[in-house]
Amino acid sequence: MKQELFDLLPELREISDSDLQEKTIKVWQEAIKGGGWKIEDLTLIPFTLLIENISVNLIEHTRAVAMCCAEIAAALEKMYEGRVTIKKDYLLAGALLHDVGKLLEFKKEKERVVKSREGKLLRHPISGAALAYSLGLPQEVIHVIAAHSKEGDGARRSVEAVIVNHADFLNFDIFKL
Repeated sequence: MKQELFDLLPELREISDSDLQEKTIKVWQEAIKGGGWKIEDLTLIPFTLLIENISVNLIEHTRAVAMCCAEIAAALEKMYEGRVTIKKDYLLAGALLHDVGKLLEFKKEKERVVKSREGKLLRHPISGAALAYSLGLPQEVIHVIAAHSKEGDGARRSVEAVIVNHADFLNFDIFKL
């Protein structure tokens, strides 16, 4: 399954810390298993249930958020030379894992994807952060996952969490239009 994840999420290769890369892959593997999914299901799962008939899947959304994060980080570092510090591996791992909890929040019911029982109790930022915590990811990455959505509103976000939050909502809001 590892090679299939690299094929689906080539941005995983951009995490330079090999231990963090392995743990990020492990979170995806455990979320797939825990949600009862198969690797081939990942491109069939909508990235949101809040927009009817959405044509964007979870993998496309995850990759778009990760790409946006990388570009935003590059622009900020270029413009603010040394005044902004961004931990790129934490940013990328957080971006690639920000919605991994949706594999637990959603379930397949006949030919539709709907909220699971767990999803009705815990939204994906919480279940994703809990899964990442259980697999030993750094607190900084867990923070990005937990704080990327409304659950992080009002909390102090790290620079990486701010970037993922804005990239995620950019990639959500354009499809609400």
